[in-house]
Amino acid sequence: MSQVTVSIVSHGQGDWVLRLLGQLGALCQGAVAKVVVTVNIPEGHAFDSLALPFPLEVIANTAPQGFGRNHNQAFQRCDSPWFLVLNPDIGLTGDALGLLLRDVPQTVGLIAPRVQEPQDTRPTPERDIITPWEVFFSQRTPPPAPVWFPGMFMLFRAAAYRQVAGFDERFHLYCEDFDICARTRLKGWALLRRHTVTVQHDAQRHSHLRWRYLSWHVASLLRLWTAGAFWRYWWYLKHLPAPLKSP
Repeated sequence: MSQVTVSIVSHGQGDWVLRLLGQLGALCQGAVAKVVVTVNIPEGHAFDSLALPFPLEVIANTAPQGFGRNHNQAFQRCDSPWFLVLNPDIGLTGDALGLLLRDVPQTVGLIAPRVQEPQDTRPTPERDIITPWEVFFSQRTPPPAPVWFPGMFMLFRAAAYRQVAGFDERFHLYCEDFDICARTRLKGWALLRRHTVTVQHDAQRHSHLRWRYLSWHVASLLRLWTAGAFWRYWWYLKHLPAPLKSP
C-alpha cells in the first residue's frame, strides 16, 4: 500500500536526485505514493521526464528558499498518511520505507533509520539535546534513547507534521530538525529509531568549509537557544520518569 509522500530538495544536486529516484523506484515503490522534487536553484535536469512507478511533481523555485520552507511547501502536496523529508545524499540498499512502516505504534509521530556514513564503520550515534557545551566544547554523551533526528531522513506521520505546523521557517538552515523534533515530542508524539533499517549518508558538512554556511549555523543556534520550545523540551527531557525505548 502506497503510504508515503517523499520530499527531496535539490541544490544543484541533480545527479544525486536522479540516483535516489531510481533507488526509490526499484526498492521502495510499494510504499511511495508520490515524490515531490523541489529545484531550489536552476539546473539542467528534467526530473519530470523520468519513467517512474509513482507520480512525480517538480517545484521550480523562482528564488532559493530555506530547508524548512521548501519541505513545508512540498507538504502542501501530501495527501498520504506519511511524509518523508529526504536528503539527495542518502543512499538506499533495500526497502527502507516498507521496513520502517511495519507495526508502527499509533503514538509514534516520527521515524528514522540507522545512518551509516562511508568514512565510519559504525552507525551515527544518537545525539543529546543541543547545548553550547556540546557544540563548542564537543562534550557529547549519547543519550539512551532518541532525543532528535537529523534532517537527512525524517519520516513523519502526516498528522503529527500538520499538528506542529511543519518546520519553523525562521531557521534558514540548521537546527530546524532539532526544533521540529522538540515540538513533536512536546505535542505527545514519540520518536522511533528503527535500528534494523540502515541507510547510507554521504555527509556534506558545508558549515566546516564555507563562511556563509557557518554564519547560518551560528544564527540558527542562537535562535534555537532563545526559543521557548528549546527550554520546554530541555525541562521535559530532564523530568522523564524513564528513558524511552526504541527497537
